[in-house]
Formats: sequence, structure tokens, C-alpha cells
Amino acid sequence: MGTIPAFVLMFVAVALLVYVGVLYNGLIALRNDIDKAWANIDVVLKQRHDELPRVLDVCKGYMQYERETLQHLVEMRAKYETARTIPEKTQASSDLSASVQRFFATAENYPELKANATFLELEKRITELENQIADRREFYNDVINLFNTRICQMPDRLVSSALGMKPRTMFHVTASEKTPVRVVVPTR
Repeated sequence: MGTIPAFVLMFVAVALLVYVGVLYNGLIALRNDIDKAWANIDVVLKQRHDELPRVLDVCKGYMQYERETLQHLVEMRAKYETARTIPEKTQASSDLSASVQRFFATAENYPELKANATFLELEKRITELENQIADRREFYNDVINLFNTRICQMPDRLVSSALGMKPRTMFHVTASEKTPVRVVVPTR
């Protein structure tokens, strides 16, 4: 009679270990999905970052009255370059996106520039990259939402607490990105 309770106890212990292992593996997979999603965003941010000097070079000759707009874009690009952490990169990327929007809105005032084939090609490329960033932000936020939900729910909370897992921050739209672009017509 003594072997049956010991067998049941051993079965329960093994089942509990397997269950904890499944929870652990699920949380690790989500954490890795977050890192992968961020890496995918970072790749597109780098592509946009690398395209901007070409746009600036094309526009310098046309937009001589827009020094402030061009300078702001250069500063936001430099801010992204120096960002190291994900929150810093997120903020810098959002500021750069807002600056790019203002820049292209201002370019509308320059018909000669808008007729330049190189500028049109670069504008299309940057717009495509901005759309890719938006798509990848959405996926990133979905994975973070799932991760944050899982680490707060029982029984995952027990495993995540033991591992020191903390909620991650989503990629939010900044106030500068929400502000409507105001185009000022330059006086020549």
C-alpha cells in the first residue's frame, strides 16, 4: 500500500515540474519574440537613418530658405545615432519620424524640388520605410502586450517573479508625432 501514495506523489511532482517548465519556456519564447521584434524595427530604423543624408543632399540646393527645417532633421538623426537603450531609441525614432513628416510637408512648397526624380524616389523610399516601421511597431506592441499580460497572470506570475521578469514598455506615439504638421510658406 505504501508504494501507491509514493507513486502518486512522484507523478504529481513530475507533472508540476513539467508544467512549470512549459510556463518557463513560453515566457522565454515571448521574451525572445520581443527582442526579435525590436531587432526588426531597428533594421528599418537604420535603413531610414541611412537614406536621410541622400534626401538632405538633394534638397539643400532647393530649400535654401528652410535652414531650420533641415537643421532639425539633422539634429533628430544625430539624436537617433547616439541613442543606446530601447526607450532612448524609441523616443529618438518618434522625434525623427515627426521631423521627417515636417520636412516632407515643407518640401511641398518647392515645385522644382517636387519635380526632381531623385527626390521623388527618395521620398517614396522613406515613406515605405515609415510604413514598415509602423507595421513592425504594431507587431512589437502585440508581443509586449502578450508578455506583460502573461507575467501578471497566475500561474505565470510565479515563474516570472522567480526569474525577475518585469513588464516591458510599448512603442508609443509621441506628442510630436501627434501634432499636425504646419507648413509655413517661405518668403523669398
